[in-house]
Amino acid sequence: MNFEYFIAKRIVSAKEYKNSVSSPIIKIAILSIIIGFVTMLISIASGVGLQNKIYEKVSAFNGDIIISNFDTNFSDDSQNPISINQEFYPIFNSVQGIKHIQATASKGGIIRTLNEFEGVVVKGVGKDYDWNSFNEFLIDGNLPDYTRQLTNEIVISEYVSNRLNLKVGDKVNTFFFNDNNSKLPRSRSFEILGIYNSGFKDFDEKFVIADIRHIQRLNKWSEHEIGSFEVFVEHFSEIETIGAKVYNEVGSFLDSQTIKEQYFSIFKWLELFDFNITLIIIIMITVAGINMITALLVLILERTQMIGIIKALGSSNKSVRKIFIYNAMYLVGIGLFWGNIIGIGLLLIQKYFKLIKLDPSIYYVTEAPVYLAINYIIMLNIGTLVVCFFMLLVPSYIISKITPVKAIRFE
Repeated sequence: MNFEYFIAKRIVSAKEYKNSVSSPIIKIAILSIIIGFVTMLISIASGVGLQNKIYEKVSAFNGDIIISNFDTNFSDDSQNPISINQEFYPIFNSVQGIKHIQATASKGGIIRTLNEFEGVVVKGVGKDYDWNSFNEFLIDGNLPDYTRQLTNEIVISEYVSNRLNLKVGDKVNTFFFNDNNSKLPRSRSFEILGIYNSGFKDFDEKFVIADIRHIQRLNKWSEHEIGSFEVFVEHFSEIETIGAKVYNEVGSFLDSQTIKEQYFSIFKWLELFDFNITLIIIIMITVAGINMITALLVLILERTQMIGIIKALGSSNKSVRKIFIYNAMYLVGIGLFWGNIIGIGLLLIQKYFKLIKLDPSIYYVTEAPVYLAINYIIMLNIGTLVVCFFMLLVPSYIISKITPVKAIRFE
């Protein structure tokens, strides 16, 4: 083993490497490994990052699983209330993997100013509402506190504030219709406490966050009646399994639906990213592997006389093959080393400086998100090494065809 390693190092020694015929081919092979690995890192980090960001935004406005009355059809206007007194509330103990459940209600309305008006959906939330997801969306003002007495403080989107020329501290009149039999609207005066921007235009252009007690009073509900429950799971990858269990647990009078079912087209579009990432990885590893095979073949041809001498001294085909495979894997290691440095460096620059912007009307985010996790970086490195190793086994068999006599005479 030590003899083989010594020979492998000798093949790529600085003096011979610079002066060898294979030098440009080896440089191209290493460069292909670097470019391929950087491309794979960026495709995974950006693809998974975009998926996670959209998951978070859809979940922030709807929860992961929505429990409501069978007659509501999961609309934006809560018409048929359900009781808040459920066995699964406030803690959903009967199903593992659920981290939080909260009560909400929503009602369609119109915000009217002196010169403009805008249709919105007022989402009522209470003391159990999880504001953590909204912290990163808030761009001005503060988040309200609905744990005490009834308050008129609301949070509107930057989209609505720009349309109606509103700012933090302004008071707005919002008009609501009670039901189909009521011809006269009821109004509420709200004070804008905060302005948010999620980058998800479908939600930003309609949702206003208010105290749930306003919705209950407008709909003439009791304090124990709500529009729906929003359930949050610990791991989004398990949402379908947990969603099925929740459906069985809520009983025959309530319905439940995951956000993947409610926003089917969005999540179907996101699934295409998995296919694209897989395709990019396959293409990049294949191209890098072919370049390494080419470099190995050139090295074998360039060192034919050396192969003949080693064989004449008694080395087996297996031992000689190891020499060249060690050498090729050493070159792969160089490519992965620089690929990691360059790839992770570029991703960190994007993560903290947000240089690459995206159109939120198409991608639902304002800048290219980055997902960095040590597990997928390690797996990508190991996977690249393993695939390249097996790809290099086949061309290394050429060594067994080289005879010592012909090899020593080879020029």
